[in-house]
Amino acid sequence: MFAAEFAGLQALRAAGARAPEPYRCGETFIEMEALKLDARPDWPALARMLAGLHRNTHDRFGWATDNWIGLSPQKNGWSEDWPQFFWDFRLSPQLSKANLKAKDLKIEKLFKSYKPVPSLLHGDLWNGNVGFTAAGPVIFDPAVYFGDREADIAMTELFGGFPEEFYSAYERELPLDGGYETRKHLYNLYHLLNHLNLFGSGYRRQVEATLGFLRDRLQ
Repeated sequence: MFAAEFAGLQALRAAGARAPEPYRCGETFIEMEALKLDARPDWPALARMLAGLHRNTHDRFGWATDNWIGLSPQKNGWSEDWPQFFWDFRLSPQLSKANLKAKDLKIEKLFKSYKPVPSLLHGDLWNGNVGFTAAGPVIFDPAVYFGDREADIAMTELFGGFPEEFYSAYERELPLDGGYETRKHLYNLYHLLNHLNLFGSGYRRQVEATLGFLRDRLQ
């Protein structure tokens, strides 16, 4: 887990994002830069930084090594087929762990006219993994891989969300494609399933509602 965290922070920093510098890690620890997260939030600056991260692209979707999403293992591999990657490496393992079946969910229908570019993602971008220093915004606790940048934006809408000024600034940098308002539910299903598997039945109703929403639109 700590080695994956170390590599994720290195990847964010190499791509131009501000993240704590990792110094060393072992089986039971990671040592990293201490940052004072007490500055006034600059949400447009965070949006610009995230857009810069997403401009780092690859020729395939995925990541070279497995990592973690919270306390759950996150399997990775490489694929040129984004819907297949998202099903095989993200949704299917979480659905199986939750003992839920969704083989009728034809997610490829969401991508008939939308072809995402493999962008470097933070992977676990909620408001608890963002901070602001005197030098600007910082992101941490990543679950990095190359995927659809919409997956990062979608997660920012979960668990309290980000202010509207963040989304307006991101749209000015990298406008989202039509259909995002539906696809974001697919991407957030992954995180809701993970929370169901980690924290219990309090998330089941939200998972079932999201599955129902997607089924209605993928008939």
